[in-house]
Amino acid sequence: MGQRKKLQRRSQCRGRLYILNSKLNIVVRVDLDHAKALVIAKGHVTVHSVNALYVVVKRANSIRQGLDLKLDISHALVDDEALEQLQACSETHHLPAKIDPSQKPCAISVLAPRRGHTGARPALIAA
Repeated sequence: MGQRKKLQRRSQCRGRLYILNSKLNIVVRVDLDHAKALVIAKGHVTVHSVNALYVVVKRANSIRQGLDLKLDISHALVDDEALEQLQACSETHHLPAKIDPSQKPCAISVLAPRRGHTGARPALIAA
């Protein structure tokens, strides 16, 4: 019972079994001297769990006005729909209205995601 919950999926192209960690881990690194923050997400980012990222980004953005935020999802499996939402926030420099009703400017950039359901790359491949 002490083991983490794992997701199992079969690849559509080769029938391999992928074991993915469904838990989303988020770490925030802030450099106030240079007005930068790095939000690192690992795990599986879905249309539902992306809201957790938004909340963390909103809190980091509130630390200092004009903070340059980078969202590193290069070690996460990101569903296509969630990626589109994150890219839209990056382009508009605003978080969704349901997360930030005041629509404060948020200079967020998204770094190198792994692709979601279509063309998914495994976090761990079982033989």
